[in-house]
Amino acid sequence: MDKVAQLQQWVKESRNIVFFGGAGVSTESGIPDFRSVDGLYQQKYAYPPETILSHSFFMAKPEEFYRFYRDKMLYLQAKPNAAHLKLAELEACGRLKAVITQNIDGLHQAAGSKKVLELHGSVLRNYCQKCGKFYEVQAILQSQGIPRCACGGIIKPDVVLYEESLDEAVLEEAMRCIAQADMLMIGGTSLAVYPAAGLIYGYHGRRLVLINRDPTPHDQKADLLIPGKIGEILSQIKTA
Repeated sequence: MDKVAQLQQWVKESRNIVFFGGAGVSTESGIPDFRSVDGLYQQKYAYPPETILSHSFFMAKPEEFYRFYRDKMLYLQAKPNAAHLKLAELEACGRLKAVITQNIDGLHQAAGSKKVLELHGSVLRNYCQKCGKFYEVQAILQSQGIPRCACGGIIKPDVVLYEESLDEAVLEEAMRCIAQADMLMIGGTSLAVYPAAGLIYGYHGRRLVLINRDPTPHDQKADLLIPGKIGEILSQIKTA
């Protein structure tokens, strides 16, 4: 059977699908992948992106952090693509129970997905480190230098920086969803960033689907391996 036809059959038969995705889901919306050849990691800055996007750098050099962050991390013009829209459609018809994402762009929610577990947070949420007041992303865009709260505290994006831990409640819920899934669909992720990549070990079913443009360290675990772009593959799936 053709691989996409096999995926279609499994989707039709499943009632508890969980999707786990990474940067490759958003590249088709024009958001660059950190680890691709033409991604942020290949560009030249005063400091490597891994350094700038770390907790210690944010604390030591917040102005430099925000110069990079505003320039390279906010893609608010991006729109949901075929992958986001199909996943929202699968949820609406009752087959998909959760989207677990490493992305911080909010595009799954923009597409209409309701149950979205953001492992690495979201650029759309920002908080004062001193008083905890919430700020929309526009507050970051419209500010100069270091964005500050009315109380004087520095505003920090609600994203998980390097050296920071994932939110325990989000991680636990992601693990619970995966353990209960009758089908786990993984797409657009290198499965190289831990602890997120370790979530694959929590699935013990027989319908592990891996859709990715490039090979991953876990390809041999897949019950169905489909090379390609996640949006192009999912757009062929019918939910009716």
